[in-house]
Amino acid sequence: MSLPIFNCNPPPLDDTTLNIARSILSVTTNLGSGTTTTDTPIENGTTTVSNCSSSTLNWIPRNAAGDPNNEWSSVTFANGLFVAVANNSTVGADRIMTSSDGETWTARSSPNPPSVWLSVTYGSGKFVAVASSGNDRIMASNDGISWGIRTAPENSQWSSVAFGNNTFVAVANNAATNGVMRSIDGGDNWSSATTAPTISNWQSVTYRNGKFVAMTTIGSNQVMTSTDNGNNWIYHSVPINAWISVTYGNGKFVAVANSGGANRVMTSPDGETWTSPVTAPPANGWTSVTYGNGLFVAVASSGTNRVMTSPDGETWTSPVTAPEANGWTSVTYGNGLFVAVASSGTSRVMTATCP
Repeated sequence: MSLPIFNCNPPPLDDTTLNIARSILSVTTNLGSGTTTTDTPIENGTTTVSNCSSSTLNWIPRNAAGDPNNEWSSVTFANGLFVAVANNSTVGADRIMTSSDGETWTARSSPNPPSVWLSVTYGSGKFVAVASSGNDRIMASNDGISWGIRTAPENSQWSSVAFGNNTFVAVANNAATNGVMRSIDGGDNWSSATTAPTISNWQSVTYRNGKFVAMTTIGSNQVMTSTDNGNNWIYHSVPINAWISVTYGNGKFVAVANSGGANRVMTSPDGETWTSPVTAPPANGWTSVTYGNGLFVAVASSGTNRVMTSPDGETWTSPVTAPEANGWTSVTYGNGLFVAVASSGTSRVMTATCP
């Protein structure tokens, strides 16, 4: 009886099969303050498809849509679409823009009268944005194009919104009575948290591993965490700086500061105990940090070099200058692309991919 012959040296994967494998092995989770992506290298003969952790990003300036004077404050990516919101414009309601590729942008109308939109995220099938002032301080959209108003429990200066565990959570940098609001029904109805933060000026919130983590620029307890979907909060002491943005990636939370001491980065494995890197990164006015494709990326509104990167959140470099010294306010990752937006400058969008 003859035995079957097995081919132990199969041919190299074709491009179609490789693309499918890459999609499966690239697990992307929207965290509210950006997108976290974990990539596994795929070998095909002599070709290795890997992440950006050892790459130098090449930044390209792009033109924003709509009013050239729009002060873009936040950008996110989800459902195949980049969405950015602005806090100011001369055209009134022209404070949203969208892009499927991060390069060509289309202006979208925000509800009138215009509000000062500071943050946008995605979850539960909706984009949700919050504002610090205006008649309406929450808006939501199923597609990023058509937007409707939602009612906030109070007219606080809402500065950041995140999504996790089927819950939207927003924090305020100046609260009327309560600095946190939450929605458990997909962003339609909102209520104040049970435990109101006693410290104001909350600037950023993100979610990971069953925990919301928020940052403030002032006070002695500049971090607060919640494990019950933003309803009750616990404060944590950290190195004092103007902490303005927080994200999660590569097994840790990473925060950046806009001003303060020389070391304007800190990291934490759990959002509660924080340490600063041994080597301080450039002391710029850092405004936003995200993680994608094996790399942390932070942008700044001031300083000599307004972009820095790190594979682990500990060792940071600024090998390439931003294409324009703009007031960069927000950065996100999606669809193989880092995208940043600015509140000032000529080209108020820039994009980067791994070489």
